[in-house]
Amino acid sequence: MPSYEIAVIPGDGIGPEVICEALKSLNALAPRFGFTVDLRSYPFGAEYYLKHKEVLPKGGLEDLGTAKALLLGAVGDPRVPPGPVEQELLLALRFHFDQYVNIRPSRTWPNAPIPVAVPEGAEIDVLVVRENTEDFYMNLGASGDGGHLKATLPVRRGLYSGEAKIELSLDPPSEAAFTLGVLTSPGTGRAAERAFSLAEERGERLLYSATKSNALPHIYGFWDRTVAEAAKSHPAVKLKNINVDNLAYQLVRAPQHFGVVLCPNLFGDIISDLAAGITGGLGLAASANIGDGLSMFEPVHGSAPDIAGTGKANPLAAILSVSLMLDHLGEREAAEALNAAVETYLSKSPRVSLPYELDGGAPCPKVGDLVVRAIEGHL
Repeated sequence: MPSYEIAVIPGDGIGPEVICEALKSLNALAPRFGFTVDLRSYPFGAEYYLKHKEVLPKGGLEDLGTAKALLLGAVGDPRVPPGPVEQELLLALRFHFDQYVNIRPSRTWPNAPIPVAVPEGAEIDVLVVRENTEDFYMNLGASGDGGHLKATLPVRRGLYSGEAKIELSLDPPSEAAFTLGVLTSPGTGRAAERAFSLAEERGERLLYSATKSNALPHIYGFWDRTVAEAAKSHPAVKLKNINVDNLAYQLVRAPQHFGVVLCPNLFGDIISDLAAGITGGLGLAASANIGDGLSMFEPVHGSAPDIAGTGKANPLAAILSVSLMLDHLGEREAAEALNAAVETYLSKSPRVSLPYELDGGAPCPKVGDLVVRAIEGHL
């Protein structure tokens, strides 16, 4: 019987609430599909930072890395200024474990209102594949005041090790800031390979690659050329380049036409939230950060401290993140059963039993219980 060690970071705000419900589903699936889980919980997040004045203890990343997968709730707290937790936990996890691609499915669900019109009988089923360790998210930048801006930046991110040097003269003198965006052929190529493989698995005949190479030809022209090279190994899937602003426009007007969409890091962050917004909201938005080592699975809705403890959190994104995790672990039947259980719950439940986010009245624990009932075939 397969056994999986799962690291769990419940995090802050509604994170512990939604992770509790996600684990209910995981524990219900394990005996039905012949595997076991060993859950290891870690207290990292804003509370840990406030108490210990550090985001991670020495050896924390190495300890997490002994698990088969990581399930994260959400981190962030208004008592902690933006930066430390996001940079030293979320981005540290992505870069340390080289989680080079982020996968965000967005689809229509029963009884989940959508703000866009689609033809009768049509459904939205968009999969955003986001390169996850390059582009403008490497935190390589500086700001300054005066006529000369000079910076030497140490680089220890993903595929990179070394220094980046920038020197700018400002005439007339003024305050200025810059951030470097960097792409490499290995970084872009492996994200493209993953996107083409996913398109093939889904039976897609078209893959969209979204950039802004008409305005930023150096960096995104490089992306276009690298993705086109990867496309040669996948002749069954046609590559279509699209400007990211046009993609945003078209997704709102005709989302049913899109399947797998490949994006650089910055644009992928934005487009994946747009896709979530037109398919029921962030409370249904699961994500996977995939690498060749430890991969991380998380809802993307954030810690939502304003509703923490009220019962209004929607745990479905966390539950669907468990489905992505199971699929990654090779437990595909269990993953599909969990997706089916969520669909059954949403389609068969009266409005009062739906999450608050979907105009229902069910508190977070009840939603988790009803999904478990659907897993067990009692709904």
